[in-house]
Amino acid sequence: MTATGRAATAVGGGRVALERGVRRLRDRLVFLAQIGVAVALAWTLAREVLDHPQPFFAPVTAILCLGLTYGQRLRRIVEVSLGVAIGVLVGDVVVLLLGSGGWQMALVVMAAMAIAIVVSTGPLVIIQAGVQSVFIVAFVSSTTEGVGRWLDAVLGGLVALVIGAVAPTTPLARPRAEAARTVRLIGQTLRDVATALRSGDRPAAAAALEEARSIEDQLADLRTAAAEGIAVVRHSPLLRSHRPQAVAASALVAPLDRCVRNLRVLARRAAVAVRRDEPVPERYVDLVAELARAADDLARVLDEHTQPARGRVVLERVAGLSARADPAAGLSAEMIRGQVRSMVVDLLVVAGLDDDEALQLVPESHLP
Repeated sequence: MTATGRAATAVGGGRVALERGVRRLRDRLVFLAQIGVAVALAWTLAREVLDHPQPFFAPVTAILCLGLTYGQRLRRIVEVSLGVAIGVLVGDVVVLLLGSGGWQMALVVMAAMAIAIVVSTGPLVIIQAGVQSVFIVAFVSSTTEGVGRWLDAVLGGLVALVIGAVAPTTPLARPRAEAARTVRLIGQTLRDVATALRSGDRPAAAAALEEARSIEDQLADLRTAAAEGIAVVRHSPLLRSHRPQAVAASALVAPLDRCVRNLRVLARRAAVAVRRDEPVPERYVDLVAELARAADDLARVLDEHTQPARGRVVLERVAGLSARADPAAGLSAEMIRGQVRSMVVDLLVVAGLDDDEALQLVPESHLP
């Protein structure tokens, strides 16, 4: 690849990374708002209700509890609150009785983590107990506040628990949106593969293969979103009625994972065909382009939250066309056709069919 090509690839990769970063920020704006409310509420309550002039641990505990992920949120709030409370309480007692220093720090860490191990199996509890006890001994050596810091930590955890339970984030639409984004990327890559096959452009074929490989990052976002959606409906009392919706969205992960793996094989074989000047029948290239169109239709259906069955029309047509083999086609061409057929099955499952129903819509191969 030339220096210009490498520069263009780097710029394109940077743009994609920036777009994904902005999307992550947009997905978590509600989280940021909740954390801001929790911080303000925990600080204000500790000052006004507990009459603590500098209730540092109240907002810090709220931040640690709420975090920036959806999965297992209420459980994490309880574990972090418990760990922080143990660490602060043990640290306060040790500083109050023995002062601060190196050996006191060692003692307080062992004591806090030992208590955490006894009361919970959660790693967050144990880690937070140790970290917060170190913080108390190392940086907050004053003994004049007694157990006030412990009360601040408990208050911060309670504020986070209330916000996490009664005002949860609602990531129920996010898995479907991530699935639509994944399908759209699949369609774009298929179009680029078809263009490279028609033009015989080796750099374009190599770029399409890189596109196919890069979709793995999008799949990771989809897996995270699906897991978070399931966790929220399981733990939030306000969203449990949405469990079927979350389960259906989570079910999109497996067929899309298979589809992306098949896409990588297709793109790799297309790159081989272009590099070796192997002929690929025009009808096979048209199949790839039609599958791209079917992916676009399915992505639009997922975005619009309409019935997935509406995205099956073009897929079923591609399934029928893919059955016609070309007797003059070589190995690369037949592998491309075979991957198109596999991807049709995967996308039909995304569109709402089960595996057996999807397979039945793809007829056996035959010669014209």
